[in-house]
Amino acid sequence: MAEATARDAGRDARSLRLEALRNAIEQAHLDGLLLTGLANIRYLTGFSGTSALLFVSQRDTLFLTDFRYETQAAEEVGELAQVHIEAQSLWSRLWALLPTLSGLEVLGFESAHIEHRDFQRLLEAGTRWQWRPTVDLVETLREQKDAGELALIRRAADAACDALEATVPQLHAGMSELAVAGVLERCLREAGSEGFPFPTIVASGERSALPHARSSSRELRRGDFLLLDFGAEVSGYCSDITRTFVIGRASDEQREIYEIVREANRLAASSVRAGMKGRDADALARDYIERCGHGPLFGHSLGHGIGLEVHEAPRLARTAEGVLPLDSVVTIEPGIYRPGWGGVRVEDDVHLAARGPQLLTRFPRELIELG
Repeated sequence: MAEATARDAGRDARSLRLEALRNAIEQAHLDGLLLTGLANIRYLTGFSGTSALLFVSQRDTLFLTDFRYETQAAEEVGELAQVHIEAQSLWSRLWALLPTLSGLEVLGFESAHIEHRDFQRLLEAGTRWQWRPTVDLVETLREQKDAGELALIRRAADAACDALEATVPQLHAGMSELAVAGVLERCLREAGSEGFPFPTIVASGERSALPHARSSSRELRRGDFLLLDFGAEVSGYCSDITRTFVIGRASDEQREIYEIVREANRLAASSVRAGMKGRDADALARDYIERCGHGPLFGHSLGHGIGLEVHEAPRLARTAEGVLPLDSVVTIEPGIYRPGWGGVRVEDDVHLAARGPQLLTRFPRELIELG
């Protein structure tokens, strides 16, 4: 009974999303929109497969996928759309279906989510209609999370923190970064993560100064920083967390840099609010790091939205003029990176609720020495 209720609630939420998209389509002066981005298609229909097209107009919703997903589409999409299973080409079926719909002249396509060969299809096989590129019609809707989405992101954050708690006692000098990643990813699975939203980052020693390092065969040594950046995934929704440790005893310099980053994280995570511009949120941490004399060593933005994708709108960056929406979920991830020495990043996921920022990642932010 509870599972059926949750399924019905999900379909009700997706019906509201489709209505919101129809309003956006009308405001963009379009008669319909062709969606090719899988995350956007999942947001609107619930479909979690890897092959689909979705067409939405004021009157019709067409969903196309291939024979591998016939049962899955029936279960996940249900009656939200007209489901068409195609054994050969989804595009050929699309060109057969569109002429049967009335009132279509000017159609949009997702310019950020279409391959060049598929764009050529619009130019060659879709000449019956006028095609216009669109940007972020669905992504803008996705910024504000509903209660069901927030619950899934919270579960993903809990899974990530549970996995880190299980991993930390197993870490020691002599392990390779790849071995650390293996332990962490096993713990993520055991904590309920359905996958990994991005390749797990394990960076030690001087390699911790690489913000997006790939895990390597380098072995952990006493005195190293150890930076772990990873996430969990629950029903398609992501979490994203970073913690930095020291193998053995931390030096005074390591403690000093760590405390600056930790305080920058605390300031931003406790002060960020819905309604702020992204650049003002970024400044909450950046200004503090600059006052401490390390501004040039914080080279990336403060954070980004998370949801069905680990990097999505809104942006928290020096150049971000957009406003942070109520009920968005964002990362707060200040860092200091000194080439050849090492780096520190502390990252948390924060829900921008009406009552203020709500921290979703509960793992301690104090410096932890391992071994």
